[in-house]
Amino acid sequence: MGAPRVLLVEAFYGGSHKQLMDLLQENLSSCCLCSLPAKKWHWRARTAALSLSQSIPTSGSYRVLFCSSVLNLCELVALRPDLARLKKVLYFHENQLVYPVRKDQQRDFQYGYNQVLSCLVADAVVFNSSFNMESFLSSISSFMKKIPDHRPKDLEQLIRPKCEVLFYPVHFPDVSREHDKDPELFLSTMIKLSERQVDFQLSVLGETFTDVPEVFSSARLLLSRHIVSWGFLPRKQDYLKALCDADVVVSTARHEFFGVAMLEAVHCGCYPLCPKALVYPEIFPAEYLYSTPEQLLKRLQSLCRRPDATRRHAVKVDTSSFSWSTLKDRYQTLLSLDAPL
Repeated sequence: MGAPRVLLVEAFYGGSHKQLMDLLQENLSSCCLCSLPAKKWHWRARTAALSLSQSIPTSGSYRVLFCSSVLNLCELVALRPDLARLKKVLYFHENQLVYPVRKDQQRDFQYGYNQVLSCLVADAVVFNSSFNMESFLSSISSFMKKIPDHRPKDLEQLIRPKCEVLFYPVHFPDVSREHDKDPELFLSTMIKLSERQVDFQLSVLGETFTDVPEVFSSARLLLSRHIVSWGFLPRKQDYLKALCDADVVVSTARHEFFGVAMLEAVHCGCYPLCPKALVYPEIFPAEYLYSTPEQLLKRLQSLCRRPDATRRHAVKVDTSSFSWSTLKDRYQTLLSLDAPL
């Protein structure tokens, strides 16, 4: 195997960012991965370029640089002029122009500004969904108005021609059927179902962080007779079994730029209920979307009272279109070696 021609750079090597880089490294030839651990995201966004500029090996064989938008690509290529000549591909898992904060005044201007700068120096800018791309591009102008004077102009027009949508490649497990996210809405809906004497079983899956909302502990007591699983399942096979055993999967997300977990659940046979907002209308037909908490409650009540019909339903989402086997050729083309020298 020859010297690496594709340089993979990940400033936040964890979660979906790590999974994508690992997938590319395992399936595409001639890759070199340079990364920093997924800790203290805010500091990675501010300072990763300097650290990586000192750790990325020098090589005359590189032709393509692929990185996520956590990295300030502008700073990296300024610090490492040898990388400036490469075909530079920037991948957006999420964007900081519309990432939710409690108050807009709390939004750190630097994070979004870094992403705009990175787009300007990139040769190709790739988003995991149309929602992600359009929400970013359409917000650039208003975002830049925060600058008190000498505001840059026409940035959307400069960046848009470089942009394309390429779905995040989900590595779906081989399963057979035996299934900032607003937990308050989800758990309050479950409590209302319980109060209405609706028969259901509940799994609440996910990582536990330091600051656990109070609603979790109170809801766990109120819903105790329904609970099958609660919290993080460290073994992937246990997580997949929980998905395969479930009939319905619910998202109450306040933000979502793609939604791997929902697609994994559908792949495992779950009937999805998602907000009629964010990325979901791009992926899920209207029959799986709800607009209000009242609609969600009504839909869940109906599904719980007709479990056999729910289980027989074939979800009208082709998960294979989001799989690595389907998307591999497009990623290979994106990272092709026909790069400017």
